[in-house]
Amino acid sequence: MENDTLEQLRYPIGKFEAPSVITEQLLKEWISVLEHLPQKLEEMVKPLNQQQLETPYRPGGWTVRQLVHHISDSHHNSYIRFKWALTEQNPVIKAYDEKAWAELFDTRTAPIQMSLDHLRAIHAKLVYLLKGLSKEDLKRSFIHPDGNVATTLEENVGRYAWHSNHHFAHIANLIEREGW
Repeated sequence: MENDTLEQLRYPIGKFEAPSVITEQLLKEWISVLEHLPQKLEEMVKPLNQQQLETPYRPGGWTVRQLVHHISDSHHNSYIRFKWALTEQNPVIKAYDEKAWAELFDTRTAPIQMSLDHLRAIHAKLVYLLKGLSKEDLKRSFIHPDGNVATTLEENVGRYAWHSNHHFAHIANLIEREGW
């Protein structure tokens, strides 16, 4: 498979780029993405059979099952990062090895309903939190230890809206390519 094709499969909506100005309208749109992801994702993956859940979204990529569990794990970690930034002054967050997590027994074999339920709960909590934050709260930040990069909470809202759409597109594109 050609490199361009693999890159398109890997980043179907492009890579995340934080806008230089984050408007109130943009934040509302991002929060809406987070609010609706759990239902949209469940409606998309619920009809899939076990063989389809074991299909990688691209050559060398994760299976649909691993993607569903990854989204839940990643967004759980993000929720904790929001809380740290709101309760500590510019904390250095704990990174995690998402590739290693994706290879764990539970991520490779557990029923996806567990992560769909978890995602619904964590997104309900996250969206409730985000809707209550002030402009000042959204300017708070945390430091990612990979490169010591500061990220504001408003930027992190965008990053996780992108992350939601990114992995949703992986699965949606696979379903379309396979004609499921």
